[in-house]
Amino acid sequence: MNLSHSSYDILIAGAGPVGCVLAERCATQLGWKVLLIDKRNHVAGNCYDRFHESGVMIHQYGPHYFRTNNKDLLDYLSQFTEWIPGKYFVTSYTRNEYFPFPINLLTLAQFFGKDSLTPEEATALLESKREKIAFPKNSEEFVLSRVGKEMYEAFYLGYTLKQWDMHPRDLSPSVCGRIPIRLNNDCRYVDHTYQCTPKEGFTALFTKMTQHPLIDIQLATDFNTITHKPPLVIYTGAIDEYFQFKLGKLAWRSLSFDFQVKNQAYVQDNVQINYPNEHDYTRTVEIKHVTGQVHPQTVISYEYPKAEGDPYYPIPTDENQALYLQYKELAEQETKAHQVYFCGRLAEYKYFNTDEVIENALRTFDVLKSKHGH
Repeated sequence: MNLSHSSYDILIAGAGPVGCVLAERCATQLGWKVLLIDKRNHVAGNCYDRFHESGVMIHQYGPHYFRTNNKDLLDYLSQFTEWIPGKYFVTSYTRNEYFPFPINLLTLAQFFGKDSLTPEEATALLESKREKIAFPKNSEEFVLSRVGKEMYEAFYLGYTLKQWDMHPRDLSPSVCGRIPIRLNNDCRYVDHTYQCTPKEGFTALFTKMTQHPLIDIQLATDFNTITHKPPLVIYTGAIDEYFQFKLGKLAWRSLSFDFQVKNQAYVQDNVQINYPNEHDYTRTVEIKHVTGQVHPQTVISYEYPKAEGDPYYPIPTDENQALYLQYKELAEQETKAHQVYFCGRLAEYKYFNTDEVIENALRTFDVLKSKHGH
């Protein structure tokens, strides 16, 4: 397919959250004609949700729990959706029990057989259990230095081996560093100020965001098939793929999902159950707890990590980071020479939560506006 580069002011490759936000901003704020493409056949990227054959809404690529501390971000997105409260509660199944997760005072009391714990008692307990490692060099040392061997083996070791197919000692501290330890009874999965989910779903939000006369969307379209590109390009795909893997392939973990219909309104007590030690899957998700949908049936998603497939999680090792930095250097040269901007999880080889990646897109827009928005 040939498109005249004069038809559009900007080409945005990838109609996930980053691409949709940048398309909306360029069209509404700068009056640019935007071509937004995606190799998949839908917008919203990994936030894509849809109605399963049963009529139950599912999150196709794993659960997305929107949360933010940024009121301006929430106000921006509120142009395109109403919200319902985000009921984000996760438990971890280990030792034949369900524990609140991330670890909090209730988890600690249950795990160590105490009736209850004050923050001071929990601090003393963890101090007695943890290993004294001043500067953890990897994820294993990081967790051992915070909660000790028993909790590490119950909650973290098996999950990490399944999720990454690597031992925690071979992963950077940041992998398990994303999971907090709370010295309170807050059982919510996250502790952000605003925790909500789009009332009609993420796909509806990003569809509305891109319904603008200056935005043309072409799905099932590969970036490389567009030979005559506009003067500006935003690329949100995998950075190594853009450069045809000339420096080698970056390593990613992928996922597969098994969606199973159950003939009852709810099966689980909460949206997500982690299985660090049992089964080949890492977690089961019943997203109805979050969507609030009223339906006589439910769908449980069983999530299996794997090595091949769509890239989901960059694998944080020193080698991968070093290779990414080489690609980043090429990307910076490409931006200077050809006005190609790289933005997002795949393009920056970094795990972002949904709020973080949208903030990142808005920062990229500010750069575009200052350099080209005249």
